[in-house]
Amino acid sequence: MVLVFRSRAKEEKAHADKAQVTDSKQPRDPQAKKGRPTPKRSEAQSQRRSVANTPTTRKDAAKRQREERRQALERQRQALATGDERYLPARDKGPVRRFARDWVDSRFNVAEFFLPLAVIILVLSIVRVGAIQSIALLLWLVVIVLIVLDGAISGFRLKKRLKERFPDQNTRGAVAYALMRSLQMRRLRLPKPQVKRGERP
Repeated sequence: MVLVFRSRAKEEKAHADKAQVTDSKQPRDPQAKKGRPTPKRSEAQSQRRSVANTPTTRKDAAKRQREERRQALERQRQALATGDERYLPARDKGPVRRFARDWVDSRFNVAEFFLPLAVIILVLSIVRVGAIQSIALLLWLVVIVLIVLDGAISGFRLKKRLKERFPDQNTRGAVAYALMRSLQMRRLRLPKPQVKRGERP
């Protein structure tokens, strides 16, 4: 009796498996639902692109990372030359930093003439004449005092302008950023100056 029930159960299971295979081979009705939503064309293309661009080996992944880094550095280099905000380094981004740059670039700063003056003073100090060496030492003191005074006045004025222009934004570090920029010669500044001297930012 038990054998009869077992054989009948086996036959029913085999019949069900056969029916399932037959159903899977039959063509699907185009009008029938698929059980999942059809993806949009843009989504399907992005999925295919991501699958195609997925690196298969560690070497391919490293090569791809190097290429992406090279492209990012190239975009950043171009942004520093053109002032494109999208690809600037984090320290140069934002309207506050842009205003600080423009404010410095629109005026003459004593500190930007430090390098050429330092070369002149160094040459004078090499000359083995007591009077000329005294003049060189005096020039050093004058230049340093002028740079400190100009930096203090510029920092105070810029801080005031930043509070007026950006009352609700964080301006921390912008004054120091501008003073560091003022130490560089205008033609060597990065990002490149976007305003002319005397032009109001």
